[in-house]
Amino acid sequence: MAVDATMPTPVVSAPGTSNGTNSGSSSGSGLTTSSQGIADNFQTFLTLLTTQLQNQNPLDPLDTNQFTQQLVQFAGVEQQLKSNDQLKSLIEIEKSAQSTQALVYVGNTVAVDGSKTQFDKSATWNLVSPQATSATITITSATGQTAYSGNFSLKQGNASFVWDGKGNDGTQWPAGSYTLTATGKDSKGNPIAISTEVQGVVDSVDLTASPPLLSIGGQTYTTDKIKRVVRGATGSS
Repeated sequence: MAVDATMPTPVVSAPGTSNGTNSGSSSGSGLTTSSQGIADNFQTFLTLLTTQLQNQNPLDPLDTNQFTQQLVQFAGVEQQLKSNDQLKSLIEIEKSAQSTQALVYVGNTVAVDGSKTQFDKSATWNLVSPQATSATITITSATGQTAYSGNFSLKQGNASFVWDGKGNDGTQWPAGSYTLTATGKDSKGNPIAISTEVQGVVDSVDLTASPPLLSIGGQTYTTDKIKRVVRGATGSS
């Protein structure tokens, strides 16, 4: 059994031991082409406007207000297209920053919100209780079978629960996906909400997803789900 050294209350384990990408690229190219075309036509428009004003018939002058209105509208369209290009650049920078941030977690042990994790020799969950309580912990397999259940005293705050894969009868359960649930009651018998966190090593990152997805214990999570990074943990058996 290994217990996270950073946790104040160690708990004893079980007894017995897209298409969207192509579309976005086409859209981005279209914006750039349109922006350049607008810019070129804008200069042409200014030249034609100046020429028309210089060569207008004195007896039938051109409506300068109309020219001015068209000029303002044309300039507004050009500015909007340029703004779209700038926003696209900012999005690309943000995606790059997210990818860099996600890569930092690879190889580190982290805790994320959740109750399901992949068991292989051991599995670790963090329990967060708002007050001291006697909690009932139940671990079920992917098929819904109860692999283990037991009652434990929890203090207020965080505690780490490490399961060695053995059931109540000492049977060793196989590797696979397991879910932990924890329920508790106060001194008056009222239920207490005990949240669970999955603790595991980030073994890979999917950078093709937006935002990038971290793979932890066979499950995927975004970086905003990470609650803490666990370093220098020690354990005993």
